[in-house]
Amino acid sequence: MFGFALTADEDLRNAVDPGEPDAVLLTGSLLDGAEEPLAYPDGLVEVWHDDQFARARTDPFGVWQTWVRKPTTGLVLADGTSVAPHLNLTVWGRGLNKQVQTRLYFPDEAEANGADPILFIVPEHRRRTLVAVAQEDGSLRFDIRLQGPQETVLFEF
Repeated sequence: MFGFALTADEDLRNAVDPGEPDAVLLTGSLLDGAEEPLAYPDGLVEVWHDDQFARARTDPFGVWQTWVRKPTTGLVLADGTSVAPHLNLTVWGRGLNKQVQTRLYFPDEAEANGADPILFIVPEHRRRTLVAVAQEDGSLRFDIRLQGPQETVLFEF
């Protein structure tokens, strides 16, 4: 019952104002191992990076959405290695003993994604689970599968 247990009011729903010129709608489904949605109130997705933070509940169909801004550049590590632009996601949901972490990479950053040290350590056949899919309307889709053959890569921090 994370929709009730964690504050997810309208003030936290979007990381940026949807009217901002660089705002992009990020949407996706939150799915369990049986491909069943974690419907309201059983799922919550936090999206964050630098000055952006949003907390989006899943709806009755397990869909979450928020408005974000794509980071203009990735981070540069102490050794000079560049990290591709990305957003961090924390997922809370039914069946999880604690929250899980993942990352969202942008589909129009193929070169940066190819050089990203985090994506590099992920087996190649699983990297696609970390890259959002551009939609015809300009939004990005990022489904999160918590288990199963198409499981989204999850990180421990």
